[in-house]
Amino acid sequence: MAHHSDTEKVEFKPQTYLRLISYARPYWLRLTVGIVAGMLAGGSLFFGLMMIPQLVGVVDSGKGNKVSISRQAQAEQVVKAVSQSGLTAEQKVEAVDRILNPPDSDPQLTKLLKQAESAIKTYRLPCRLEKRTLYVSWPVEFQFELVKSNGQLAWQVFAVYTFMFVLAWLIKSVAHYVNAYCTRMVGACVVADLREIIFKKLSGQSLSFYANMDVGHLISRCTNDTSALEDSISHSVEDLTSAPIQILACFAAILVACKEYNSFSLAVILFIGVPVLIVPMHILGRKIRKIYRKSFAAIADVFSRMHETFSGIKVVKACYTEEYENNRFHENNRKYLKQVLRAMRLQLLVSPTMEFVAVLGTLVFLVYSYWDGVTLTQLAALLSPAFMAYRPIKSLSKVVALIQRSMAAADRFFALLDTDTSLPEKKDAKKLESFSQGIELENVSFKYGDKQILKDINLSIPRGSMVAVVGETGSGKSTIANLIARFYDATSGTIRIDGVDVRDCEIASLRKLIGVVTQEPVLFNESIADNIAYGNEGASREDIINAAKLANAHEFIVSGRHAGDYDAGVGEKGFKLSGGEKQRIAIARAILRNPPILILDEATSALDTVTERQVQEALNRVMANRTVFAIAHRLSTIRHADCIIVLQQGKIVESGTHDELLALGGIYRRLHDTQFSH
Repeated sequence: MAHHSDTEKVEFKPQTYLRLISYARPYWLRLTVGIVAGMLAGGSLFFGLMMIPQLVGVVDSGKGNKVSISRQAQAEQVVKAVSQSGLTAEQKVEAVDRILNPPDSDPQLTKLLKQAESAIKTYRLPCRLEKRTLYVSWPVEFQFELVKSNGQLAWQVFAVYTFMFVLAWLIKSVAHYVNAYCTRMVGACVVADLREIIFKKLSGQSLSFYANMDVGHLISRCTNDTSALEDSISHSVEDLTSAPIQILACFAAILVACKEYNSFSLAVILFIGVPVLIVPMHILGRKIRKIYRKSFAAIADVFSRMHETFSGIKVVKACYTEEYENNRFHENNRKYLKQVLRAMRLQLLVSPTMEFVAVLGTLVFLVYSYWDGVTLTQLAALLSPAFMAYRPIKSLSKVVALIQRSMAAADRFFALLDTDTSLPEKKDAKKLESFSQGIELENVSFKYGDKQILKDINLSIPRGSMVAVVGETGSGKSTIANLIARFYDATSGTIRIDGVDVRDCEIASLRKLIGVVTQEPVLFNESIADNIAYGNEGASREDIINAAKLANAHEFIVSGRHAGDYDAGVGEKGFKLSGGEKQRIAIARAILRNPPILILDEATSALDTVTERQVQEALNRVMANRTVFAIAHRLSTIRHADCIIVLQQGKIVESGTHDELLALGGIYRRLHDTQFSH
């Protein structure tokens, strides 16, 4: 159970997030709709904020209904003075109204009247304004006072303001929904694409890549890392396309209010507070990214430990090491928990820090407003956008933490995506349509790292012949088979099929010519029929059954031992089947492919004597008119081979037929005598 840890020292690249977002190009239309909706939400928010002072001003003007004692005394004095004049009754009423309610007595009302006059002229509305009365000529003629004699705005004006305010907020809500839906959809689609890209990338890597990589770590990168990317992209794209615009709308509303009331105190507080807020966010963000990078490596160790333990559960049970594995998993799991808690503590500091700065700034402004005598309308105009800016600012603070977390995952993800160990295929690679001549190995050598596996191998395998290879473990038998199928490239020398170098061949056409049955049969957690038909998706049930019969697998499949017969599931890695049953299904798979070249890597090693004889008879029938390269442990299975080569330390030391090698009295004879001495 070898364990490999991920490299943690990955330098953060500023362009990583841009590279991540670049995968959203196929969804540019949805993203554009989301961004436009975010801008519309910001614009409607600004319009709604502009309406708040108007609404508050209308309500505030309603205080004229409740005349104060001092104002009543003032009115009595004015009436007394006017009554002593020589004016008519109507003139006296107008005089009192002008004195107590001059047109410019309330700046808010004066501003309203000017705005109304300007709107009528600009948009050529079917109405006119005379003093405080609005005359409407279309669609029906009517009139009403915009401002009553007591200074209160008419209910019609209040209704218009209310309608405009509700409309602005409705547009904002709908636009925010569209923004969230489109951007989150794009985020989910991008991550789904990334999963497919990384899976395709990993499936195309060479066998040497998997020899050096822990499968548990690969699973972690394909699942846990992409989940982190999904969380961050889905939410960060939404907030990044709407929150800044909403914040700008709030700031613009504040600046407009500051200019309107000639008070820039809140703007100064904001301009001082925002940098103070950004500095700790930046520091916390860097620490969060560093810790999350370590946590992703730690969870990869957890996945690796689970994968290794469950894959080798038979060995664990046989050695009675459950408690030992539990302790090792506990250590890995607690290491991951420690990193998560560290990141959580820092991540949770972001929002309270922002809240504290926001509350402190608001308190400073309220104290200043109390000292400066700011009115309720002014407070509404200045504070409402400040409070409305809180939510998008808080969203941005979460985005900072999410982006830092996603960057740690993205660094690991792209490092894996940029790793390329796949075997190169030439642009003008030759497609092998058939196999008619033979296979030749000329001065083939192969190194794995610094270790020499094969050296100067020369071998000819004519079409229709069977060549077997024997030798001690580690002598390089399986390596020759891997080079013929081009799972690896030779370090030096040439391998030709029908005279064409395998490095010049189209890989897909090469693999179609070759069927492989390995020593360890690989089955997938699907039905027996699906495993036999793997690689032959168009195979009929009749073809599958015929292949199973040739491999002597049909009898045990339909014997009733496995419920469902051919539709019975085999379990994880064929856990529900015996070793001999798994091997026969793998052989049936190779038979169904019907390749002209067949590689048998100790294909009958897992079978008992009776089953081995049955399968060997089936293989003898299948091998007729095929080219077979057989790696053998049991010499009884290869005694009829056309040529047997003996490997020792990566070199061919003997070659010939079974009888010739026995007569030679060398290594092959010793192997034969050892196996058949009892």
